[in-house]
Amino acid sequence: MPAAIEFTEPQRITLIDLPDAPAPGPGEAVVRTHRMGICGTDLSCYLGKFPFFAYPRTPGHELGLEVVAVGPDVTHVKPGDRCSLEPYVNDPDSAVSRKGHPNCCPGVQVIGVHNNGGLRQGTFTVPARKLHPGNDLSYDQLALVETLAIGYHAVQRVAPAAGETILVIGAGPIGLACLEFLRLIPEIRVLVMDMVQGRLDFCRESLGIDGILADGSQRNQLEAITGGAMADAIIDATGSPKSMSTCFEYAAFAGRVAYVGITTSDLQFPHAPVFHRRELTLLASRNAMPADFTHIIGLIRDGRIDTDKWITHRLTFDQVPTDFARFTDPATGAIKAVIEVR
Repeated sequence: MPAAIEFTEPQRITLIDLPDAPAPGPGEAVVRTHRMGICGTDLSCYLGKFPFFAYPRTPGHELGLEVVAVGPDVTHVKPGDRCSLEPYVNDPDSAVSRKGHPNCCPGVQVIGVHNNGGLRQGTFTVPARKLHPGNDLSYDQLALVETLAIGYHAVQRVAPAAGETILVIGAGPIGLACLEFLRLIPEIRVLVMDMVQGRLDFCRESLGIDGILADGSQRNQLEAITGGAMADAIIDATGSPKSMSTCFEYAAFAGRVAYVGITTSDLQFPHAPVFHRRELTLLASRNAMPADFTHIIGLIRDGRIDTDKWITHRLTFDQVPTDFARFTDPATGAIKAVIEVR
């Protein structure tokens, strides 16, 4: 049988066998992974820190896929197509999905998190409606669409307006994805805060973000940049309880704060003196919308987003058991690592 990677328990990776998929039924597609992006969720799952992950499980949700076979009623993709996967499998008939929020359907199952994912050399079955074709894109590019979609959805949640200052806290892959879309919005000021200098250098050199807050005096820097008004909207992409509890101090009066990072910890923050006094709005941003994938594939196709600069590290499928763990260390300097599954 074809080989697959299993997270057997926290910090333990096992090479296992998983059978190829049977013939697809109605609404299904059989696919094969060519590329998988490693994201913060994968690293948290490996470390045992992700709240929705159970062991043992095969990870893999940032995928560049090849369609192998489709069910008899599937028409928007065909065998041989290259696709990005929208891994959030919702119930289309749920009240939340019908209201236009399939990303946070109560029963949503994320492929590679709630069930086995695509880090395998054999074929597997997915709902065909979750495939987004991009035959003029590479598998590398298609594997990065899901990360970008998470950032795009977070940007949509804070809805930047002309003249506003938007602060992204955390310049990991999700924060960088937010910055990719913020920089395309005219007439806003974009700032980024992170503790890792290499990430900030990437923001400046590769994304053209000049508003860098660092060196421990971020609040003073933000006050100087904004004339004391602070940030109209904040996207916290850290997943750090400390950051998520203190980020309100950077918000302007009547500002918005969106959490796109995830933590299993309870959060505490000053209500009366900060949150209530400034009449702040707190938002959550979960997953992404189906239309986001189509939009992002178009932006990559048109050259408005260059994914090549994102990929700083590569490893083969055979290297995963021995090399995966090193990407949990920020000192590795990885912006995005991609696994070449085939």
